[in-house]
Amino acid sequence: GAEQPPPEGGPECPGPEEPGGRGGRRLRTAFSAEQLSTLESSFQRQQYLGAAERRRLAGRMRLSEVQIKTWFQNRRMKLKRQL
Repeated sequence: GAEQPPPEGGPECPGPEEPGGRGGRRLRTAFSAEQLSTLESSFQRQQYLGAAERRRLAGRMRLSEVQIKTWFQNRRMKLKRQL
């Protein structure tokens, strides 16, 4: 597909999270609406991603594999809480 840059204030725009915290934690990623809908639809198909699928998604969405993996973990937890 055509490659377009992420929208202004895109995915790397960190949300407020522990100022001055030096424990190797990265800032919370603010996903764009487009990224969220992509993640959600993948999640509807399968709740567990294989490594290859995660790499493919990460490349397509310009996110790191860790971000994808974490999102899926959090999404599964959210689902569990709702049940």
